[in-house]
Amino acid sequence: MKSIRRTTLATLLGLGLLAAGSAQAEGQLRIAEQFGVVYLLLNVAKDQQFIEKCGKQAGVDIQVEFVKLSGGSAVNDALLSGSVDVAGAGVGPLFTLWDRTKGRQNVKGVASLGNFPYYLVTNNPNVKSIADFTDKDRIAVPAVGVSVQSRILQWASAKQWGNKDYARLDTISVALPHPEAAAAIIKGGTEITGHFGNPPFQEQELADNPNARIVLKSYDVQGGPASSTVLYATEKFRNDNPKTYLAFVEGLDDAAKYITANPEKAADIYLKVTGAKTDRKLLLSIIQNPEVQFKIAPQNTLGLGKFMHEVGAIKNEPKALSDYFFDDPRVAGGS
Repeated sequence: MKSIRRTTLATLLGLGLLAAGSAQAEGQLRIAEQFGVVYLLLNVAKDQQFIEKCGKQAGVDIQVEFVKLSGGSAVNDALLSGSVDVAGAGVGPLFTLWDRTKGRQNVKGVASLGNFPYYLVTNNPNVKSIADFTDKDRIAVPAVGVSVQSRILQWASAKQWGNKDYARLDTISVALPHPEAAAAIIKGGTEITGHFGNPPFQEQELADNPNARIVLKSYDVQGGPASSTVLYATEKFRNDNPKTYLAFVEGLDDAAKYITANPEKAADIYLKVTGAKTDRKLLLSIIQNPEVQFKIAPQNTLGLGKFMHEVGAIKNEPKALSDYFFDDPRVAGGS
């Protein structure tokens, strides 16, 4: 760990990010997070104060604030307005903002929050695949056309009907926070007949409604395990706050290692920090799911960016991880 931190420090020095007088706002860190177990790294980092501890090692007292939002659009707006320093959202919103700010604010990824399979769940018995949804159905996503769930659904639609119809299911998609969408799927009897969610909401739907079933898995569209939820920031924040930035990345890495080594404690932390009423046994099964990995190096993200460019959703084509993620020894081996 000390060796990695020395390497990172040397990298930042080489980039000129530790120049005297460049860090006027050091010590302030406002993070936008959303709902679900995919934000467990942040929950654990908060509870264990990993970021603050890493900051003290670097000689800076960091005040960490977490802002709860819903949907990539709201998160992106908060980042661009300066309301938050780090955005937590899907890799789809990252690509959107990376493309829009290229050559200006230069928003890039900081770290992954791990690999999680996302499920499109329906309570409509007539729906066996995405081709069975009709105008009478409504699919809940965090943000229509922007969230990673919506982008993966577009990718699946392109594979089903061709690139010209990639946004075909956007017309029956609605923006709804995961907790509300899950409640609608479990209860039934509402216009919401589909929900492209994330853990633990998708697992709760499958457990609490016998009519609920999986229509689509994100890993099947993405071609294997993938980091669908990430953290990103502006180039200015990284340059102006090198010690805070470094402590943040180190704290996340510590949190990932903690969860992997202590899944039971991590489950308890999630329940305590979020106040969620999630069944603990169900929660633990998610954390220990072999398809879930807690790590900050992104995996299998480039494909979505290439798809978004191919259909014209973004103008700039990402060709390598370094295009849309900041350089850091911990994420350099990602994809």
